[in-house]
Amino acid sequence: MAPDVHEANRQTVERMTSARPRLTTVGIARDEIPDMGERQLLHAGPPITWDRMSGPLRGAVIGAAIFEGWADNEASAAAMAAAGEFDFAPCHHHSSVGPMAGVTSPSMAVYRVENAEHGNAAFSNLNVGYGKVLRSGAYAPEVLAKLHWMNDVMAPMLATALAELGGLDLRALIAEALHMGDDCHNRCKAASVLYAKHLAPAIAGTADDRAAAAEVLTFLGDNALSVLNPVMAACKAMADAGHGVEGSTVVSAMARNGTDIGIRVSGMGEAWFTAPAPTPDGLYFSGFSSADANPDIGDSTITETAGIGAFAMAGAPAIVTFVSGTPRDALDATLEMYEITTGEHPHFTIPPLDFRGTPVGIDLRKVVELGITPRINTGIAHREAGIGQVGAGLVRPPVELFQEALVAYAEKYGL
Repeated sequence: MAPDVHEANRQTVERMTSARPRLTTVGIARDEIPDMGERQLLHAGPPITWDRMSGPLRGAVIGAAIFEGWADNEASAAAMAAAGEFDFAPCHHHSSVGPMAGVTSPSMAVYRVENAEHGNAAFSNLNVGYGKVLRSGAYAPEVLAKLHWMNDVMAPMLATALAELGGLDLRALIAEALHMGDDCHNRCKAASVLYAKHLAPAIAGTADDRAAAAEVLTFLGDNALSVLNPVMAACKAMADAGHGVEGSTVVSAMARNGTDIGIRVSGMGEAWFTAPAPTPDGLYFSGFSSADANPDIGDSTITETAGIGAFAMAGAPAIVTFVSGTPRDALDATLEMYEITTGEHPHFTIPPLDFRGTPVGIDLRKVVELGITPRINTGIAHREAGIGQVGAGLVRPPVELFQEALVAYAEKYGL
């Protein structure tokens, strides 16, 4: 019997939007992330092997190997990777997400986000900011020194503060930030301020080292992307709550590894559908141009999958100063996304649209029928390893990706 697609999609979106993600702690990846191996490196996007990895993903792998102490330098790390000494796996296969290259190694600190409504959890590494950072493929000594400081100083302080607070309601934080001009993907300024505001009293009240506490608070306050990673984990927890609904055509993951872009579909199990990753259109930092850009990379498209990011641009018109375009373009982006989605989010609303809920639940059928693909706000990494982020912009996955998934869906369900 053919599935009741309408009902399956309704259930998927209801589970996604009723999820209540709560940031509970910061721990070490090997202790927190399910089934993570000792020589395993998690990466953004669909599965990929070393020989097909892009420059920024290779750079992040090299940096992680040096960070772990597995390799002494770039050459030895690359040789070990080429020899198959590391086990590569998508973050998504371990209930995790990571921005840009997304690389998470066993010793790295990670956020733990728990979905109080459905009982699942999701994880993300910590955000290191803009520019020359590991997530964009940089691995210079100062990059790794910052990672060690985050692991050794900031992470334990955040864990203690979160325990003091009893956790942090991320769904409520996202909802408030959307009313303050964020899209909670490329523009997280208000959300990061709210994040620091919630944590600051608990950090100040529990830290033994006042100078270290001041350093942590300064870092959080100066990094406009501080909250992006826990927000991504919250969106992963929401999207995973809607995954696995028999007969559903709703996209439950959308991710890029710098070579491929891939999607997963709620009613299609653990299968990935992939296509070549497109290169973003956008604005570049001083000294860089489109000639420097790598194809799109990162798991941060989980935000669009959950109904924020580019899907909420109508409420974040100032984002166009970072990703290009006009305020009218931001409004049109959200309006267009209503055409390819199943529902409207009851908790994430847009003031300029009379508090209409953000579009949520990308439907394969609508994408293929209308030829409209999801809009994505994104950072742009340099195509060469070691340089880092060079800009930000907008991108769309190719329609062929959704056509392939829909054909596979039809074959699975005998349609």
